[in-house]
Amino acid sequence: MISNQILQNVVEGLKPITKKEIRILERDGRLLVGERPTNLEPDIARVVETFVYSLAETQSLKGWQYFKVFDNGIAEYIVMIQGDDEETYQLGKMVAFHVHSLLVAYKERFDRDNFVKNLLMDNLLLVDIYNRAKRLQIESSIRRVVFLIEMELDREMTSLEVIRNIFPAKQRDFVTAIDNNHIVLVKELRDKDTLDDIERYAYSVIDTLAAEAMNRSRIAIGTPITDLKYVSASYKEARMALEAGEIFENEKIVINYETLGIARLIYQLPPSICRLFINEVIQGMSIENFDEELLTTVTQFFNSHLNVSETARQLYIHRNTLVYRLDKLQKMTGLDLRNFDDALLFKLTLMVSKYIAYKDRNLP
Repeated sequence: MISNQILQNVVEGLKPITKKEIRILERDGRLLVGERPTNLEPDIARVVETFVYSLAETQSLKGWQYFKVFDNGIAEYIVMIQGDDEETYQLGKMVAFHVHSLLVAYKERFDRDNFVKNLLMDNLLLVDIYNRAKRLQIESSIRRVVFLIEMELDREMTSLEVIRNIFPAKQRDFVTAIDNNHIVLVKELRDKDTLDDIERYAYSVIDTLAAEAMNRSRIAIGTPITDLKYVSASYKEARMALEAGEIFENEKIVINYETLGIARLIYQLPPSICRLFINEVIQGMSIENFDEELLTTVTQFFNSHLNVSETARQLYIHRNTLVYRLDKLQKMTGLDLRNFDDALLFKLTLMVSKYIAYKDRNLP
């Protein structure tokens, strides 16, 4: 069914053009748009019921003309337009045709939406994927990628409409909402599109949402695919990238599954193995045993590629102060971060600890 708001917009747009009063009713006589004509108040439900089950496609009664809007041979809506002359009849036919066109477009979008959602959730057999794609005129063997867009809570779903305006249905991209916080875009790619091009698409979507929907967002990107049957796999990768990004790189607004690196490996490890690893490296301690100042120093040391002078400059501290902090960490853990192997081991420990903390916070 078409939403009442869409029908209301249609009537409000047509009234200044037709200069006529227009009403739209459901097949049971329930009024969807407009006020009930007072001269038909007692009879309107009976009139509509009789008209719906009659063979006539139009009828005229008490200064109003009625027109059926069909869906698969069934009268789905009734359009009423005030007037009983030939001009009104022609206008009524045009309004009914317009509503029917909307109904067809709405159903097509719903069918495509339903198909894409089932595709994402891996709810279709392989034969069903290709049969339904053919029926919906969706080409199977095209290079595509899945974008998973996470937004602030959007109860009115204005962000969804913004994305659909960027990638309208007439193109071969698919946009569907998973919930009020997440939208999936299945984007068609050109053969020459690179990883950088895909990420630029993502940033342009984020900028558009910020400008037009006033909504901050993050986008996770799955692996590009070449067949519809792999859409669900790309979606799962994007979902994993979004969660892994929240754990390991929460400052990023675009997270690509293909560039997660070591984070992708850690994310797939069993928590029990991760706890054994942490215990082995820092010998019964946890990250909570290290104060924030020390962890900030270590993070900057890694960002400065283990360069003592550059780290001290970035932290606005004396070189000796930095050396003192590194020595303090060495006494606590036995790891000298000026040594590459020890630095790598502690970097992994920090990442694994973040992963365990996230899992603990999100226990079912």
